[in-house]
Amino acid sequence: MGNLLNEHIDYKIERTGFGVWRHYLYESGARFSEFRSHQELLNWPLLHYIHGISPETGRRVVAKGVIAVERLAMGGVAIGHASFGIVAIGQLGLGILFGLAQLSTGYWAIGQAALGVEFGLGQLATGETAIGQLAFGDYVLAQVGWGEHVWAEGQQDPEAVSYFQDLWQRVKLFWEAV
Repeated sequence: MGNLLNEHIDYKIERTGFGVWRHYLYESGARFSEFRSHQELLNWPLLHYIHGISPETGRRVVAKGVIAVERLAMGGVAIGHASFGIVAIGQLGLGILFGLAQLSTGYWAIGQAALGVEFGLGQLATGETAIGQLAFGDYVLAQVGWGEHVWAEGQQDPEAVSYFQDLWQRVKLFWEAV
């Protein structure tokens, strides 16, 4: 490959009613694809999807959109290996409201390491309500836990037992309604 500054990148462009696809196929057979919707919110596309290495920079590009999908994603709903957003899903999910990832953060967080503010569920969990093998919070259900009200191996705070039994009943009612 020559100097990217001197070369014109010849994308295959496909226009649809919803947005624009850009495709590039490397000589090696690797491909780069990007979709950007026409609809925008606060100058971010409603949907931004990227796959592969950008032929313009030779690097990964961060998908940025209301819904963003790529290994590196940022947006309202961000889905990727490393994601940051109001809702973040991936291996590293830095969510503001909700994170679902191996390492997740958010007001509510679920993952192997779930660092939640209100709720955390994971092997390592934090939050007002924390459920995990190792958990820290106000109401804790864990193998090993620290907090104000803990239900753990060898430790059964009656208020924690009542809280988690009530929580379980509410979860069951929700699933039956769905």
